[in-house]
Parts: sequence; structure tokens; C-alpha cells
Amino acid sequence: MNITKNQPLALLNNLTPSQFLAEYWQKKPLLIKNAIPNFTGLLSPEELAGLACEDDVQARIVQKKADKWLVKNGPFDDADFAKLPSKDWTLLVQSVNHYLPEATELLNQFDFIPKARLDDLMVSYAPDGGGVGAHVDSYDVFLLQGSGKRHWKISNQTDLTLIDGAPLKILKNFVSEQEWVLEAGDMLYLPPQIAHWGVAVGDGCMTYSIGFRAPKTQELMHEFLSYLQDNLTLNNASNPLYSDPDLQLQNHPALVSDVMAHQVSNMLQKINWDNSHVADFLGKYLTEPKPDVYFEPAKKISLAKFMSQFQQKTAKLQTIVLNLKSQMLFTDNAFYLNGEKLVVSDNLIVCMQDLANQRYLNFSNQTNDVQIQLANALYDSYLAGYIGFD
Repeated sequence: MNITKNQPLALLNNLTPSQFLAEYWQKKPLLIKNAIPNFTGLLSPEELAGLACEDDVQARIVQKKADKWLVKNGPFDDADFAKLPSKDWTLLVQSVNHYLPEATELLNQFDFIPKARLDDLMVSYAPDGGGVGAHVDSYDVFLLQGSGKRHWKISNQTDLTLIDGAPLKILKNFVSEQEWVLEAGDMLYLPPQIAHWGVAVGDGCMTYSIGFRAPKTQELMHEFLSYLQDNLTLNNASNPLYSDPDLQLQNHPALVSDVMAHQVSNMLQKINWDNSHVADFLGKYLTEPKPDVYFEPAKKISLAKFMSQFQQKTAKLQTIVLNLKSQMLFTDNAFYLNGEKLVVSDNLIVCMQDLANQRYLNFSNQTNDVQIQLANALYDSYLAGYIGFD
């Protein structure tokens, strides 16, 4: 899907991407009726439950019994689902885009937001009355209704008191300000810190949540300092040893003096960075797979064999694709794939940008020389399972 800033999108209530970003993004909610016409979902409740039974899939069941909230983490089995009542529970499955190609295609419709901000696609299923309680999120989210109906209530309230002892951060004193019932294809955009509460209306309610990551300052500080430790070095001229030729006698031998603290402070101020360091850090940090993400390495083949696959003209081997779990970003002069920086020659920049933007690259119309260079650049990524042939 090619998106231009001045192209009205049904997905955005016929706003242009520029209008949406200026008027709504991180500012106020937007209800969009029939955002995706004829959309009823990407998978059935049974298929979602099957995903929740897999060992490497993050899934939860949230249930309300009387006035108590209960949470159980997956993986699940058939017996877990057989024990559930006929109402008042929800199954939530994270990162469905890691397992379903159609989910990646859905996320591509939101490319008016940079991929560097995208977190994942969470899918929920609930029978009548199912929900996770009133809460606020620290990130932007698009709530797209699949099959069934969901009643949404939202509020700008500042009272964020939580229910004591609940396993989820559920608001104790939620007061609704606006309400809607979303049907298949409808969508609600919510910026951060808007209180909201969604409840399934009838059975078969499936909601697709497109979430965007928002790292905290402390997390960024911690990760960036680790990056500096690994990537910044001082030459000998600017890396002198600590010295104190004018050392004065101290009354207390164990005292760390102000003079010593001042001198070390001056030494630490020699640590400098610029926007190029920050961009390099973000490329690695934002593409680093989450701890639960695992890649199956490809069958070991030689570089020569890998190159030969690029040069075959069969329909099967004309396109390389990113693994569904892969994240690829680029800066002005560098490419990053799953936390690793790729070495790329200048004449491959456009090809690699296409791969990052589209998540696939058709190389059959490239020259033989470019195909060889692409094979060299992507060989290690192929062996790691980050890319494959379509």
C-alpha cells in the first residue's frame, strides 16, 4: 500500500495522513466507522486458541469472577478452554504478526506511522461480557473490530487510582465520558493515557489491537549508556590516567574528597556523542528482538549456493522476504536487522530500503552484479533465519 501525506484514507475517516498526525496523533481519540470495509478478522477463535497453545506464543486469559479479576498465562491446552464459563472472560494473544502473514499485511496499512514506532498486533477473543477492565495505556493504539461487537467507553479522567490487589492495572473509579459500539470493520484510535474499557457484546467478539511502542526515558538512558560502553572509545591523547600531583594531606584517609570528585567529573565530560551515535543506537535498539522471540536458523549452505539461488529465474526464487518476526530499519547511511548492523555498498541502498519498507524485495530485475552484492550482504542474515525466499 503506497501512502502519500495528501491522500485521504478510509482507514482514517477520510482524513489524509498529514491531517491525522496534526489533529489526532497523541492528541485526541478518533472513532472511524467502517475503517476497513468487509473486514471480519484474519483468523477464527479456534485458530487464535491454537496459537495460544504454542510454547513460544505469549497469551493470557483474563477472567472476572464476581468482583475478582483473575489472570492466567499461557501456553494453554484444550482442558484450559474447556473449564471456562460461557461469559466474562477474554483470551489475548500478543505479536500475532509474528505468526500470520496476513497480520503483517494488515500492519502495512498503518505505514503512515514509522515502523520504528510499531510494537505488535495483539488479537483478543471474548464471549459476552468479556473484557480486561477499565485501564490506561502508555502508548498509542488502534482498536480494530473483527467479528462480533464491542462496547467501548472512554474518559479523559485524571483519577488513575487502581483496584487494590488486582493482577492487572484496573482503574477503581472509572467514569465514562463517551461510548460507542464497534462492529466489524470499525476502529477506534486512542492516544496514550486515555482511560478506556471495552466489553464484548454477545459472543464471538474479536478485536485487533495495533500498538505502538513508547520507551520510557529511564529505559532509553540505560540502553544508550550500554551502547556507549560498547561503541565509544577514546584515543590515548584524550584518555589520560587519573593523576593528582598536587595531592594534599587529608584528615580522613577514607574520605572521597571534593577535589577528587571534581577531577573525575572533568574526565567524564570527555565522553561525547552526536546524532549519528543516537541514530546508530536507535537502529540497533529498536530492531532488537524481544527476549521471547526465537529464530530458526536456515539449513547451512555455502555462499556460492546462496548466490546461485539469487540468480535462478524460477518464480519461486525471485523474491526474498523478511521473517515475520524480523524488524528492519534504516538511517541515512546504515541498515539494521534484528539488532545487527548490515554492511551495504552505496549501489544497494535503494534495494535495501525497499526490503525494509515493503518487507520483501523482488531481485529478478536486478543486474547480475547487484544480485551478487545482495547475496553477499544478506548471506549471514539468511543463515540466521532473518530472511528467506518466497
